[in-house]
Amino acid sequence: MNKNILIIPGDGIGQEVTTWGKKVLEAIAQKYNHTFHFDTALMGHVAIEATGNPLPDETLAKAKTTDAILFGAIGHIKYDNDPSAKVRPEQGLLKIRKELGLYANLRPIKLFDELLGASSIKPEILQGADILFFRELTGDVYFGEKKRSEDRLTASDLMVYSAYEIERIAHKAYKAAQTRSKKLCSVDKANVLESSRLWRETVQKIALQYPDVATEHMFIDNAAMQLIKDPKKFDVVLTANLFGDILTDEASQIAGSMGMLASASIGDSVGFYEPIHGSAHDIAGKGIANPLASILSVALMLDISFGLQNEAKNIISAVEKTLKQGYRTADIADKTTTENMRCSTQKMGEIVIQNL
Repeated sequence: MNKNILIIPGDGIGQEVTTWGKKVLEAIAQKYNHTFHFDTALMGHVAIEATGNPLPDETLAKAKTTDAILFGAIGHIKYDNDPSAKVRPEQGLLKIRKELGLYANLRPIKLFDELLGASSIKPEILQGADILFFRELTGDVYFGEKKRSEDRLTASDLMVYSAYEIERIAHKAYKAAQTRSKKLCSVDKANVLESSRLWRETVQKIALQYPDVATEHMFIDNAAMQLIKDPKKFDVVLTANLFGDILTDEASQIAGSMGMLASASIGDSVGFYEPIHGSAHDIAGKGIANPLASILSVALMLDISFGLQNEAKNIISAVEKTLKQGYRTADIADKTTTENMRCSTQKMGEIVIQNL
């Protein structure tokens, strides 16, 4: 197979973890006799510093002509401390999602048994949890009209959805549910929000086309509670942009750490793959970031964009073997982790590649 892959390291630890995502791709290419051509581009704070634009035209042009994108992370503490900044790193990520039509964000919450102790949730509640989130990605308050009053003391964000936006991600979620446990939970706030009432009505109509899938509707506040109380009750979860953002970060604690969770943003063309964690500037440059989420994002890329299921399974098995051997980065280590099993970013990446 001959494919073009664009690497966008982004900000903070994104630059460290994508290094190992790329190295895993190179190892897979060598092992399975594929040819992957790599290019790089700027986005986020680093792009603002270099060009004044969080998503330079050159980056967008490259993104539109590649076969898949591996992204790192976005953000900088400079902007966190200055809410009034007009140009922000996150604008680059929102724009590229919109420009590429990446309307479906897939976030698998896969729990490796070896990390049962890394979560703050009781192991007996966690064991066996396996959830696939479908988060709508190009609508909701992120893209709705934003206003501030003249005296700057009143603000509003418009939460807006069209039926078409809901239909297209619902179809993807239901098709995935058919290949899994044949059950889907749609999360909304239809008792309060008009946009959620449209969401529920639309999902109910789509559900009729998938009679083999059991559909449950749940309010966001209840879903947030149930996710911690009994994560095993969920399989495929379908939800809107804002709710999906919050729930998947909460669900990271099921897996033990954000450093373990990969994601895929897809539409009808190029796929965009990234860890769910942020830029983590407090640990950037220290060589301690967990590269496993980036490596698992590569597995998603090979599976979803390239149809290379065996190669993707090889990566997941290598990660699983690494964890079984006892290797841990700081975020997933516990008091039983011996000093020689504590890993830097580089060491963890190297061990995974050895296990491939």
